[in-house]
Amino acid sequence: MPVMRLSVIGTLLLLVAGSEAGIVVHPQKVNVNASGATTVFLTFGGVTGYSVGEAVWCGEVMNAAPDIGLKPVAGTIFGTLPARFNLSRFSGTDGFTDIMSIPASVSRRAYQAAAAGAPSTFFYVRRFTNTRGGADEYVVVTCEMGGGGARSLFAFTSVALSFEGNETLLSVKQGALPPSVSATLQYNGTGQLHGRWEIVRPGDRQPTDEDLLTQASLPIEQRPQQQRYLEVGRFSVFLPPSGTYVLRGPDPAKLPTDVNGLYMILLRIECSLDVESTGDFPSAGVGVAPIPAGSVAGFPIPPLRYFVGEEPVSRIITIRLLTPKDMAQTVRGTPTEFSWTGVPDASLYRVVVITPSNVVLLSALIRPGVLIYAMPPWMWMKTDAQHVLWAVDALDDLGSVLTRSEWRTLRRGGP
Repeated sequence: MPVMRLSVIGTLLLLVAGSEAGIVVHPQKVNVNASGATTVFLTFGGVTGYSVGEAVWCGEVMNAAPDIGLKPVAGTIFGTLPARFNLSRFSGTDGFTDIMSIPASVSRRAYQAAAAGAPSTFFYVRRFTNTRGGADEYVVVTCEMGGGGARSLFAFTSVALSFEGNETLLSVKQGALPPSVSATLQYNGTGQLHGRWEIVRPGDRQPTDEDLLTQASLPIEQRPQQQRYLEVGRFSVFLPPSGTYVLRGPDPAKLPTDVNGLYMILLRIECSLDVESTGDFPSAGVGVAPIPAGSVAGFPIPPLRYFVGEEPVSRIITIRLLTPKDMAQTVRGTPTEFSWTGVPDASLYRVVVITPSNVVLLSALIRPGVLIYAMPPWMWMKTDAQHVLWAVDALDDLGSVLTRSEWRTLRRGGP
């Protein structure tokens, strides 16, 4: 069976194959970053009677007969969409939305293939299984490699919040003024960034992973369901096609410190009217009007935490975390080891790992003199979150906390 490569004939064959299928997708072709990650909002229509199967990136496709559409060619697969990156949901009338998060590892493999003489395109193939006994359908999106500039869809590939000096502050005195906050954004495309800063106060309902997603990453009917918290600032800035931007946070005077407890600073990114990123529901047959999908991201944005207490900061931040660095990414097949500096008079150390929504995944006690802990491989199986946060406590003989470290973010590694 002949395979299809980038050419006028190959493009026409793709269109013909797509027209035979009952499931349609918009957009059918996207510009992606050849040197980094890319996130794209996809709309599928005509999915009634189907269950959603795997999604893969590949360099070549071929006729899927006796199934419908074009399927990946064995030996040209660059990667499979991991379940933890799968933010797809049924939406609209007979519709399905998918956040296609292309890891940098897939882009590198596609680029290496192109450098070796292959076409400068690759394919995202999503399989739909017919639950009524009919043929399965393979739906293809063509990915055209570029520089991630102005013609790429406006989407975020990384967001990191920090206090002034790029240090995570653990604690401030009641009534004191916290330091300034900023967010480092990495993105593709260009567009107007709209959003707000919110505070989760002690006693508030903890945000879920859905609450921490950008608004555009959710189907339109689920966007109003995101929990709202105390708003302390708004922003609207134009992001040029440079790929990186540092967003200043709210006025520190608006960050509450009146009640003891743990606070969370949330960056809430709203939809932008980016032409390249609009979800075309009418073209997919699942709605009557296009929906804005600019500022999409394939991950929850980790909140920034600070603790208001009676102890002075100088006493609390005495444990210094060594490895892994903040925002480090795990490597598949390589154990992740936490290490830190020791504290005099510590009877035990406690390593704590939590999800972005404050669910404790791990709490391990380490004897004094041991300043390293290997993260168990099963920890990531307990959550679908793409980021976790970790810290270390020093405990006295009675189990009370002597000192605490700052929180660091650890990112789940790619496929």
